[in-house]
Amino acid sequence: MTLNLLAKIPLFADLPAHELDRILSVLNVKELIDREILFSEGDPGEHFYLVMAGELEVLMAAGQMEELQLNIMRAGEHFGEMSLILPGGHRTATVRARGDATLLSLSRVQFLDLTQKYPELSTSMVRVLSQRLDNTNTQTFHDLTEKNKQLQTAYDELKAAQAQLVEKERLERELQVAADIQLSILPDELPKVDGFNFGARILPARQVGGDLYDVFLLKDEKVGVVIGDVADKGVPSAIFMARAHALIMAEADMGLTAGEVMRVVNRHITRLQKSTQFVTVLYGILDLKTREFSYARAGHEPPLLLHPDGTVERIPHSSGMALGLWDAITLDERTVILPQGSTFLLFTDGLTDCRDTLGEPFGLQRIKETLADLSNVNAQQACDHLLETLMNFQDGSKQDDDVTLVAIHALK
Repeated sequence: MTLNLLAKIPLFADLPAHELDRILSVLNVKELIDREILFSEGDPGEHFYLVMAGELEVLMAAGQMEELQLNIMRAGEHFGEMSLILPGGHRTATVRARGDATLLSLSRVQFLDLTQKYPELSTSMVRVLSQRLDNTNTQTFHDLTEKNKQLQTAYDELKAAQAQLVEKERLERELQVAADIQLSILPDELPKVDGFNFGARILPARQVGGDLYDVFLLKDEKVGVVIGDVADKGVPSAIFMARAHALIMAEADMGLTAGEVMRVVNRHITRLQKSTQFVTVLYGILDLKTREFSYARAGHEPPLLLHPDGTVERIPHSSGMALGLWDAITLDERTVILPQGSTFLLFTDGLTDCRDTLGEPFGLQRIKETLADLSNVNAQQACDHLLETLMNFQDGSKQDDDVTLVAIHALK
């Protein structure tokens, strides 16, 4: 078996069988126990080894946290040829037994003696080294090619990531511009009139929302109040919101009733709109002399009235259709007299639908209970308190819809 192993080693392949017997006679037997180190990285290289039985580990940084296994040497394999011809060379790795192992070793001195007796060994050594050099060059070329591919892939991924980052920054800038435009449409401050005060708050679910509101002066001591909720969210909804707001403001100045304004605006929207977007709206006209609030409701949430005694009434309502879906629409048109000391609340469905961490919606009943305790505050304080109560209830859970509040408080 030993001769067969020697004959399979390229270094000895050209020698006849009887010469292999002589070489065998000068080889030394080395026995290792489990985990015994044959030599360590950096040790001088003086011997060539042939594995007769067992297994050996070839390691980098042996015994350290970053220990790396490079190879496993098994019976019939050999290593250390370079140590036979390079005096002063050092081991580049550690070899350790993995279980008991038996090796045959050949020192440099023994090898030089053998080359004098068998010159064929020198030729074999040159051939082996040349073959190893060719293999190394081939492997190096293969490794470099593979690394170049990996570098190209990494470069392409980096370029793609950079492009995505540039696109993300561009979208963020556009969103910020859209948000600024949207905020510029909403009133900077609400009108100040005798006998009433007004309040409003808006909390978009995204950077750009689809809710709208406004409070503006009309002729003949009247004030227009509008609140709306565009279907969906984001930039398209914000654009649709801006169009609806502009149309309502334009028609409100024509001296029409709330219902007439809504019908004209709906005709404009259905004529211009090419998508399935729509908006629910409540638009009303407050008469400062009579305290009458006449409004038309197009599919929007019915308003609430907080009476001076703390009771909260949901205004009776009938069905109403959102703007932008049909050419002819049905509206819920009503007139409410606001008693002195009362608060009239308009809101979008984001207020009722907002959920806590367990998924429970805020709901109409919580709105009424919260509003009931706000008899002695002005309209803006009522909006602020309602929104603060909602955010405490939400407790950081995801907000799915915009929340908008508008309040009218009739002074005593």
